[in-house]
Amino acid sequence: MAGNMEPMPNGFFSGQLLIAMPGISDPRFERAVILVCAHDADHAMGMAVNRPLEGVTVLDLLDRLEIRFDARAPRDLVLLGGPVERERGFVLHTDDYDAPGGLPVGDGVILTGAREVLVAMAHGDHRPRRSLLALGYAGWGAGQLEDELKQNVWLACDADEGLIFDVDHKAKWGHALGKLGIDPHWLGSEAGRA
Repeated sequence: MAGNMEPMPNGFFSGQLLIAMPGISDPRFERAVILVCAHDADHAMGMAVNRPLEGVTVLDLLDRLEIRFDARAPRDLVLLGGPVERERGFVLHTDDYDAPGGLPVGDGVILTGAREVLVAMAHGDHRPRRSLLALGYAGWGAGQLEDELKQNVWLACDADEGLIFDVDHKAKWGHALGKLGIDPHWLGSEAGRA
């Protein structure tokens, strides 16, 4: 694989960011930046970290779930993590919060689907230092993600806390490309087509 698409030493992309190339055939992923949360020989699962659901905040969701919150609860927008199970919520957060059933994703980042992390986010004393709440996820079958990477549908780069948790969602795609030394203006709309 090309230099910017090197898998982890185990051959998989867990903990890395996928950057959608212009011209991706699925409009749901146009300019998407996806954190790969799990990847093995059978499947891959990731969360888009730059797709806000306009008008839906973490406070709105906490209120709907009847979780009491204090003034320090996050007012961030809820993200659309992907098209699969859009009614299911997931929290990506820093590992300073010990999440029950949390899945370590990468350096200092955990994915949690348990209600307990939402309760922690609602109260400033015990919440993770940084977090984002997403509905749904992106999924791939066996070998599908690897094939899409070979077809230049995605580029991959190392994840970092700033790219994952920054609230300037519109800038994340360009910043992720910048990590690879690519100016987004250089990319034509046909890049990424197989």
